[in-house]
Amino acid sequence: MKEEELIEQVKKGNNIAFAALYDYYWQRVYNFTKLYVTSSDSISEIVQDVFVKFWESRHLLDSNRKVEGFLFIITRNIIFNKARSRMREDMFKMTVLRSIENEEPYNQEDRMVAEDLKEYIDRLIAVLPERQREIFLMSREENMTYREIALRCGIGEKAVERHIHLTLKFLKKNLLLFILFSMLPE
Repeated sequence: MKEEELIEQVKKGNNIAFAALYDYYWQRVYNFTKLYVTSSDSISEIVQDVFVKFWESRHLLDSNRKVEGFLFIITRNIIFNKARSRMREDMFKMTVLRSIENEEPYNQEDRMVAEDLKEYIDRLIAVLPERQREIFLMSREENMTYREIALRCGIGEKAVERHIHLTLKFLKKNLLLFILFSMLPE
């Protein structure tokens, strides 16, 4: 079958046509992703995400255009979105760490707020599920990479990343409450 015919069949929801396009393009998507991402687990996950997105967006396909361009746009967007998400997460971590560990002199009231914040964060971390807490503390207190944590815990890097993501999401949600309540007039 020609690519144009495969595209028309995919648009109609034909799994066999989709599998044919997948078989033909997956290595190209993998190699393209490899230019921007170093972790083989991350590359495989991105390739999988690309083809899931491709399937979900099949109604946008144009049988007069090559699938390759569409796939590379999806790949680029997924890579950029993941990088942007990691940057936001890293910025949040840095902001929280600076507020806790800032060595610049500040007044007594700021010191008390910082101590309260640190105590609150410690309490939040203490209520995490045990495995999630262990992984988060390995990352933050022992400065271990996701790979090092994965090796120590006998799990995949994606599982480590998921635990860290869930912890940061939980902390963000609860820190917002702390900030809101700390701003209330006494």
